[in-house]
Amino acid sequence: MIAAMKSSVMGDIPSIGSEENWGFMLGQFKWVYAFLSPIGGYLADRFSRKLTICASLLAWSLITFLTGFVTTYDGLLMTRTFMGVSEAFYIPAALALIADYHVGPTRSRAIGMHQMGIYIGVIIGGFSGYAADSPAIGWQFAFKVIGVVGIIYAVPLLVLLKDVQRSSNLESEKTKPSVASALNALVLNGSFILLVVYFTLPALAGWVVRDWMPSILKDSFNIGQGFAGVSATIYWQGAAIFSAIGGGWLADRWMRKNIRGRIYVSATGMSLIIPALICVGIATTQGSFNMAIMALILFGIGWGFFDCNNMPILCQIVRPEFRATGYGIMNMISISCGGFADWGFGKLRDSGVPLSAIFGIFASVCFLSVIIVLLIRPRTIEELQ
Repeated sequence: MIAAMKSSVMGDIPSIGSEENWGFMLGQFKWVYAFLSPIGGYLADRFSRKLTICASLLAWSLITFLTGFVTTYDGLLMTRTFMGVSEAFYIPAALALIADYHVGPTRSRAIGMHQMGIYIGVIIGGFSGYAADSPAIGWQFAFKVIGVVGIIYAVPLLVLLKDVQRSSNLESEKTKPSVASALNALVLNGSFILLVVYFTLPALAGWVVRDWMPSILKDSFNIGQGFAGVSATIYWQGAAIFSAIGGGWLADRWMRKNIRGRIYVSATGMSLIIPALICVGIATTQGSFNMAIMALILFGIGWGFFDCNNMPILCQIVRPEFRATGYGIMNMISISCGGFADWGFGKLRDSGVPLSAIFGIFASVCFLSVIIVLLIRPRTIEELQ
């Protein structure tokens, strides 16, 4: 929402001042989110994934509601900071809970369906540019409405969501790791380190596409804020919906024949992201809106293949009691770097660096990530015992 409503927010809060400050605000959310992600993951592993998820939703919704009352840049920075706190506790716990329930041939598809929900949310958020342009609604009212909906939804979620029951007290104690044991199992795992790097490099481009693309399309093609917000989300997120489901199905089938099936599907997706980023840069520089949209669709296809397999690949190299913590560490490194990417992109835009050059750099980084993921060594179930 905040990306799609950028023009209205900056217009109503003149103290934001520059693209660099806007990028710093986006980065502030990510740095806090990143720093606390391992803590959120550890609490989900040590105590309850369900309670971690529900507390995160309640806090996130309250802060979203309060964002609707912000009138200064400092206030916006504060709400984005607390938003990062709440967000840090959700994703690691949610994906680990799904992995607990889907232990084998449906894992990638289940994760893909969850990611599909995120993509749908981003698409709906893309329409908020129209709400921001409407004098009867405005960007602040949109935040208030979404916040109230989330607060209400936290109640049935708390009642209906269930943690996986452990078979015995011994098993229950085994799945409550200490901080030292979790760090030892993860940091000394070479394949986990490779996965962290692989998870991080594409996120540099991913966050910029998500956070800046509405503004890029608006400025590059001289279109309205509402149309730019929808165009920047609906095409690549829509493509990601289908590719996350299709990529999950393909990865699950490939796993029946080859233990590296999920790695190969993820690498295939990353190989599609590379030309997509190059074409986005060329299209926005040369003024070809249709080319930009086609490139965003290709980006979405590749992103869905990548996104639905990160937790399943983690499950192939890390034991169950360390998965939420592991994903939290992945988030910490990836999202903190994504924050610097947002900030740096704003500085480059202020400096007049061509978009084709910026996206060319992102494409080169993604090429490196393809090599890295192929070096990961998945383990059998017996090896993870």
